[in-house]
Amino acid sequence: MADSMRADLWLWATRFFKTRGLAADKCATGKLTRNGHPVKPSSPIQPGDVLEIPFVEGPGVRNVLVKAILQKRVSSPEALLCYEDRTAPEVYEALKLWQIAKQEAAKGRPTKRDRREIDKIHGFLD
Repeated sequence: MADSMRADLWLWATRFFKTRGLAADKCATGKLTRNGHPVKPSSPIQPGDVLEIPFVEGPGVRNVLVKAILQKRVSSPEALLCYEDRTAPEVYEALKLWQIAKQEAAKGRPTKRDRREIDKIHGFLD
């Protein structure tokens, strides 16, 4: 078993990103860090490294301790065994609130039923 692996490949194999290209792009922008230093896609990842991985969509950063190296992409339960998530619960709560706010903003035009409820609140239909 290898003792190190490319950063983009490890991030893809452990299912942090859907494609290896997305993982490489995130590494190339300098938003992903290992032990406080920016990571390039070809940088080696080793057990014991601490990664700061930004969420694909939304605010916040995950703190992850690398526990094992994978040779290929595996199922989600197996991938969970390769790292330890050290992210604070407040970060996940902020992400959840951001996603709810995004869904609320994307509702669009109110339906006929919604308009009736709005009219009842404003007192137009008594």
